[in-house]
Amino acid sequence: MEIKDRILNHAQALFMRNGIKSVSMDDIAADMAMSKKTLYKWFENKDQIVMATMNRHLNQVQGECTAVAGPAANAIEEMLTISRWADEQFSNVHPSIFNDLKKYHPAAWDLFGQHKNTFILDQITRNLRRGMAEGLFRPDLDVEVLARLNLAQIELAFDPVLYPPAQFSPMRVNRVFDEHFLLGVATLKGHKLINDYRQVTENE
Repeated sequence: MEIKDRILNHAQALFMRNGIKSVSMDDIAADMAMSKKTLYKWFENKDQIVMATMNRHLNQVQGECTAVAGPAANAIEEMLTISRWADEQFSNVHPSIFNDLKKYHPAAWDLFGQHKNTFILDQITRNLRRGMAEGLFRPDLDVEVLARLNLAQIELAFDPVLYPPAQFSPMRVNRVFDEHFLLGVATLKGHKLINDYRQVTENE
């Protein structure tokens, strides 16, 4: 593995565990048992590391998300599968990471925004339209409005004012959001299928 990739692996692990703001170039060098001189040979500053880490992470996420969603038999299975995959992603993310990006690394934040407003929005939109075509989601859905609502929930789960990290984990909040959203868009046929997947029996 190239030194540059090793640096990004260590930096990403530190960012995910401790947040971005609290991790310094000294911390990254120490974590790698590397001199700061060697680290600065590859990256001029922390902002470059954050940008490179974000770029690589988003490319990886897009590939994984496409692979996870591909085999789903229907739109509900697709959404539930992606929701479980997202839970795994969120379980390893420090609650302050979105705020750190937005406040201290605007270029990396803009890169995430582009990913969110293109790739993720497209995934949500296609899933909603698929569900409508399959009769699992209501035929009267305003797809454009709902897709953006679902998109906004990603950042909302990390809002430290609305959901203080000491009380609410992003994974817990995201799980509730996804379930609420899915039940809200589903038809009666869709609700029954959701209950089958969740192994839940409801009295009619």
